[in-house]
Amino acid sequence: MTAETLPQWPHRTLSGAGSASVPLRQFVIKVHSRCNLACTYCYVYRSPDQSWRERPVRVAPETMARTAQRIGEHAHTHGLRRIRLELHGGEPLLAGPEPLLEQVRAVRLAVPADCEVASSVQTNGTLLTGPVLDRLATEGIRVGLSLDGGSARLNRRRVGHGGASSWPGVARAADLLARRGGTQYAGILSTIDLNSEPGEVYGSLLELGPPALDFLLPHANWGAPPVGLPPAVPGRHRPGPAPYGQWLAEVFDLWWQAEGVRTEVRLFTEILALLLGWASAAEAVGLSPMVAVVVDTDGAIEQVDSLKSAYPGAPETGLDVFANSFDEALRHPGIAARQLGEEGLAIECRACPVLRVCGGGNYAHRYAPTSGFLHPSVYCADLELLIRHIARRLGGVPVRQGSPEGGDASV
Repeated sequence: MTAETLPQWPHRTLSGAGSASVPLRQFVIKVHSRCNLACTYCYVYRSPDQSWRERPVRVAPETMARTAQRIGEHAHTHGLRRIRLELHGGEPLLAGPEPLLEQVRAVRLAVPADCEVASSVQTNGTLLTGPVLDRLATEGIRVGLSLDGGSARLNRRRVGHGGASSWPGVARAADLLARRGGTQYAGILSTIDLNSEPGEVYGSLLELGPPALDFLLPHANWGAPPVGLPPAVPGRHRPGPAPYGQWLAEVFDLWWQAEGVRTEVRLFTEILALLLGWASAAEAVGLSPMVAVVVDTDGAIEQVDSLKSAYPGAPETGLDVFANSFDEALRHPGIAARQLGEEGLAIECRACPVLRVCGGGNYAHRYAPTSGFLHPSVYCADLELLIRHIARRLGGVPVRQGSPEGGDASV
């Protein structure tokens, strides 16, 4: 894209040079750029950004080696003691387990001896077998599953290219992981479907025995509003109910009222932590600086994949591991903007009493055509409903008012 066609914020407003000061600690490595499923809501293959078509299908050995070298360089420069290495696709297991193992080994050799490398692979589960798990275990690679519920009907959107259900393969993978026990099972990521009853989804996922769950809002923005919500003007609350917030609030009540040890639900634990004054560790909520970066199969250094849902080329930085360091990526306006905290948010957000908890929501969900990302989340009303609901369950915890003149405000 040319400078004239880039969105106003942050690309034509913010100078990234010297703005970002927090080193990157989460490296998302693409090992395969294709997928064996054709999920109806996929934000990679059904998004405005179709750059995957031009990427190498598999990452080359020299790209893996150079990526590891750049990660090691960044870890040495900033004295990092722990990093996260997330192996993604497409469907990463289309490449088999060996490239994943090779990438993890290369990174561990490149970083300082006292730097822990926590590695994981996110998969749709259809290619997961006992022997594959055994191979991944040799390097301590944890496995996360992506699915929408614990039945074929709840996973009706997750189908193969011929329309066949992915459920039989995913069910086998979930059962295999649950029966193994230990720490290899990282958990389940589930994208919300308003057509599925929240209690049924939650209960069916618990039956799969995951150690953790995370519910994701479907990627949408002010130019492409969420399914089930009408178009609206950025920054103005939508009239009527907030269906995604209500869906999540129903799941929260089931989780909160459960007896005994609860399975962690990341979005809920993050919001609870923020309400209690702790820092956030997820991009969905809170004001903590963004510390994640993507390396695609051709070595391109990119921002997070969720930006593909905004416009063609949205994740691009123009950098790659062969010519550029990750410190250079920190100076990119899109990355620098996400390390500004409150200063990188819209005026409406800064005046909101739930600012410290919401944090403006997912960055990709703030996008509006032409003007860019300096807006509240398109899920603003949903997030506020959920946060206030959780705060009430917690006992009316006060949250600091976002405006300079405000004091504390109870949610």
